Amino acid sequence: MNRLELLATIAERDVLRYTPAGIPIASGKLLHASKVVEAGVERQVEFEIAALAAGEISGRFNQAELGVTYQFKGFLARKNRNSKSLVFHILEIAGQNPDDWGQS
Repeated sequence: MNRLELLATIAERDVLRYTPAGIPIASGKLLHASKVVEAGVERQVEFEIAALAAGEISGRFNQAELGVTYQFKGFLARKNRNSKSLVFHILEIAGQNPDDWGQS
């Protein structure tokens, strides 16, 4: 199974582009910060991850406010066939209201 759910803010967003087939692609960087307990010790987790949204969801990603926390659901894949870098492919975005998280 390849599934990722993440609370994050959109730190930066690139210009909307289109594939040769006309599919819209929105890409950018997500910023995540949280506290988790690992082996009984609380640790601060912070990271930035490359992300993209293709098709209909690209419009929501492109219009979402920068710096606002959203819940993102999707999967990880290589940036391209020859790359070892991973990109988070967004399939769902839950709104600004935390009551909406987990219900998208």
